[in-house]
Amino acid sequence: MANSTGPSVAYYGQDATFGYPAGVTLVDFVPEEIKHMVHQHWYSFAPVNPMWHYLLGVIYIFLGFFSIVGNGLVIYLYLKCKELRSPTNMLIVNLSISDLIMLTSNFPPFAYNCFMGGKWMFSPFFCELYAALGAVTGVCSIWTLVMISYDRYNIICNSFNGPKLTQGKAMAMCLYCWAMAIGWCLPPFFGWGKYIPEGILDSCSYDYISQDFNTKSYNMCIIFFDFVFPATIIIFSYVFIVKAIFAHEKSMRAQAKKMNVANLRSNEADSQRAEIRIAKTAICNVTLWLCCWVPYASITIQGVSGHYENITPLVTLLPALLAKSASCYNPFVYAISHPKFRMAITKHMPWFCVHEVERKTDDNQSNSTVANEKA
Repeated sequence: MANSTGPSVAYYGQDATFGYPAGVTLVDFVPEEIKHMVHQHWYSFAPVNPMWHYLLGVIYIFLGFFSIVGNGLVIYLYLKCKELRSPTNMLIVNLSISDLIMLTSNFPPFAYNCFMGGKWMFSPFFCELYAALGAVTGVCSIWTLVMISYDRYNIICNSFNGPKLTQGKAMAMCLYCWAMAIGWCLPPFFGWGKYIPEGILDSCSYDYISQDFNTKSYNMCIIFFDFVFPATIIIFSYVFIVKAIFAHEKSMRAQAKKMNVANLRSNEADSQRAEIRIAKTAICNVTLWLCCWVPYASITIQGVSGHYENITPLVTLLPALLAKSASCYNPFVYAISHPKFRMAITKHMPWFCVHEVERKTDDNQSNSTVANEKA
C-alpha cells in the first residue's frame, strides 16, 4: 500500500518508475470505498505516468467541446427549421441526442478525475451510473446508426418501391433504439453483469474480465446483440447501397450511349460522378464506425475469452477514447455535411461562415444522387 505521503511521492521518489516507490500498484491510489469494485487483474500493474491522466483530461475536454457544439447545432437546426423535420432527420437528431448525452454525462467526471490525481473521486454508485450512461448512449447510438443505414438502403436500393418512412415509423425506430439501450444496460444493477472501474481507474465500464458464468454470459449477449448484429446490418446495408448505385449508374451510361449523348445529367461536367461520391461516403461511414468501435469490442472479446494478459491500463485507453470520439464526428458525417443542413446553417447562422448555394434538382438527375442529398 502507498504510505501516508500519498500521490506526492510520484514526483519525489528515487528508485521506481515515474518516481513511485517499489511495490506501489495502480490500485493503491483508489479510495477505500471503491477498492471492492476493482478487479484483481488491475492489482498487478504499477501506476502509469501521471502525464497520461493530464493528457486524457485535456483530450476529453476537447471531445466534449466538439460534441456539444456539433450535436447541439444539429438539434438546434432541427427545432428551428421546419423544412428539416423529416422522418429521416428524426433519426439523425436521435443520434445527436444520444451522442450529446454520452459526452456531457461522461467527460466532466472523467476530466475531473484526471486532474485530481488520476483516480475515481466519486461514490461506487456513481461509478455504476457513469458506466451505465456511457453504455446506454453508446448502444443507442449504434442502433440509431443501424436505423439510418437501413433508411438509406431503403431509399437508394428500393427507391419508390420500398416502404416509405413516416414520422410514426421514425419515432418507433427511435423508441426501439432507446429501449434496446436501456434494456441491455439495466441488468448489471440487478445482478447480471457488473460495472466496475477500468484501465487507469479514473473511469468505469462493463466488467469484461471476470470469468464467472454470470458476467461472461452477459458480456457475450452484449457483444452479439449490441455490436456483431448491428455491425453486420450496417456493413451489408452500405455494401448493397454501393452495388445498387454502381448498377444504376451503369444503366444510366448505357441509356445515354443509346441516345447518343454524353450523359443524362446537365451538371455531370461540374461535379464528381454520383456513384463515386456516394461510394466514398458509404466507405467513409463504415470505416469511421469500425475504427471507433472495433478496438473496444476486441478488448472486450479478449477479456470475455479469458485472454486478458495483454489488457493493460494503457492498452484500454485508446479503444475507450476512440469509442467516445464517435460522438464528435457523427453530427458532421450524418448531418452538417448534408446540403439541407448546410443551407439551414447559411440561413439561420450566417456567422458560422458556411455559405451553401441552394441547388436546383434536374428532372433527369438519378435517384441515387437525390437520395444522397436527402438528409
